[in-house]
Amino acid sequence: MELKKGVVLKDFTLADNQDGRFKLSDFRGKKVLLSWHPLAWTSVCTDQMRALEVNYDKFAALNTVPVGLSVDAAPSKKVWAQVLSIQKTRLLADFYPHGGLAKELGIFLEELGASKRANILVDEEGKVQWFKVYELGQLPDLNEVFEELKK
Repeated sequence: MELKKGVVLKDFTLADNQDGRFKLSDFRGKKVLLSWHPLAWTSVCTDQMRALEVNYDKFAALNTVPVGLSVDAAPSKKVWAQVLSIQKTRLLADFYPHGGLAKELGIFLEELGASKRANILVDEEGKVQWFKVYELGQLPDLNEVFEELKK
């Protein structure tokens, strides 16, 4: 699929860091920020996930659920979240099939074996409202997301 504004995302279910499963369609009626990071345990990815956690209540006030995604396995995401003191934000594992969702969205980097760094804002009906792909070493600016959420 081509990632573009207005496209309805195919429903997906992924394991998370909280020993649960995240199903996109369970969040109809809310916006969902899919914040993709290439790999856990790296510096920019750490800052990106910490920013989601720090701003979790601000997202909630805007009827938005922020989640972090990467191709790392759920057990790794669980330990990483504990190390980072991430308690509210769910970190999803696009692990098996390896990068399956990232590939469907067109944001998988074969040469890296990981996703691109991207923010994808999904509206209350499951449609892409806004998205941006970042340079791998660039920390996404959440102010861009908050500006979009206020529209």
